[in-house]
Amino acid sequence: MKQLFVLSICLCWLNTMAQIRVHPNHRYLQDKDGKPFFWMGDTAWELFHRMDRRDTEAYLDTRRQQGFTVIQVVALAFANEADNHKPNRYGDFPFVDNNPDQLALTPGNNPEEAAQYDYWDHVDFVIQAAARMGLYVAINPVWGDHVSHHWSSKGVIFNEQKARSYGKFLGNRYANQANLIWIIGGDCPTVYEKDNLHFDDRPIWRAMVAGIKEGEGQKRHLMSYHPKGGKSSSGYFHQENWLDFNSFQSGHGSRDVDAWNWVGRDLALNPPKPTLDMEPCYEDHPINPWDGKWTRQRGYFNAYDIRSRLYRSVFASMCGFTYGHHQVWQFLDTTRYAPLTVGDTLIGWNRALHAEAAGQLRYLKQLMLSRPYFTRLADQTLIQSAKGTDYRDLVMATRDSASTYVMVYLPTSKPVTIDVTRLSGDKKRAWWFDPRTGHIFKGKEGPMTGALTFTPPAQSNASAMDWVLIIDDTAQKYPYPGP
Repeated sequence: MKQLFVLSICLCWLNTMAQIRVHPNHRYLQDKDGKPFFWMGDTAWELFHRMDRRDTEAYLDTRRQQGFTVIQVVALAFANEADNHKPNRYGDFPFVDNNPDQLALTPGNNPEEAAQYDYWDHVDFVIQAAARMGLYVAINPVWGDHVSHHWSSKGVIFNEQKARSYGKFLGNRYANQANLIWIIGGDCPTVYEKDNLHFDDRPIWRAMVAGIKEGEGQKRHLMSYHPKGGKSSSGYFHQENWLDFNSFQSGHGSRDVDAWNWVGRDLALNPPKPTLDMEPCYEDHPINPWDGKWTRQRGYFNAYDIRSRLYRSVFASMCGFTYGHHQVWQFLDTTRYAPLTVGDTLIGWNRALHAEAAGQLRYLKQLMLSRPYFTRLADQTLIQSAKGTDYRDLVMATRDSASTYVMVYLPTSKPVTIDVTRLSGDKKRAWWFDPRTGHIFKGKEGPMTGALTFTPPAQSNASAMDWVLIIDDTAQKYPYPGP
């Protein structure tokens, strides 16, 4: 009886989750009931490979409590790491002799029996544990260097035939798993030159997509492509029907990245598709550590860097965002694994789970869902004061198509002038939203016309750098913005 009760609880969770889909306006995502789905992702690339069941549940529960909606993982360990050929935490490999045509599958799936519980049983467990917690899992079937010679040839194990066969296995195995999204690719270009040779890996990726679709049958999971840093999937596959939404990677090399303009470029393409920064700057990631010249003076990306990039990109009409912590994605535990490009600071994944920005970004999701969502668009013309030019000072505004509200992100605590005449209603209410805490401060209220200047609240906290100004048409009776 107890087992039946647990099974019914699990089925209840799975039934409440259904495949998310692209909204008819082709800019945002929605759930099965047509309500907004805000992608709040976390990069947990090595979750399947480096974590056991207990640690997996602890990680997922923390991210659930922090408001995340999507966990981004890769099915196979990175090909160019020293531990590529090490097993997962249970001593299991995904393939026999690293051959994708020979899946390492065993009868049974009892985690108490090592002979039964194989690599793919553990993948099943992670996906199902996420479902129980109301989380979606966005899976890269392979990291790019299992296909691409771009970095090194030592990890390449796929051709078109193997990619299709592997894709079919995945599609069939997870056809009925509602909380799943496919992310093809993995941080590599598709067309490139290497050692005086020309490579075009697109046929291999297309074969993997075809295999997944064949395995899924009538089921249909959302799909995108995760590109190399500095690129968007729109440059590789935008015209292809299987690509439901675009993804780009603004990356970890510099603070001076105008990711919000990348959003605009993707959204201007035909056919229209939503877009998402799937890998922005990571919290506590050394800034451009790959040139051999990194020092503490160059530093790490901090919570402000994360907020300032993501708020402006979302205000530019991105369909959500992805967060990452550099020591969480690799589940840094020096007793088991060598750290990867960590500068001179070791935090460890358990502590890094509670990094500053990880606890702050739920406020962005809550803010966006507090106002009409699907009709939202960027509109810089409402800003009458200096708009700024780059990551240090650019002010970004978003409103709904009926102009019943406007939100304005200010990267610095300076006054901003807004043309309120272009907003609906004679009476308006202004709010100040603190991205660090989600706290709301009331601003001006009453009849408003013309170009008005709004000044952020005076704060003694020296870290109070960025703010969001919200101006509502009071007739709409919108609730407090955010939490």
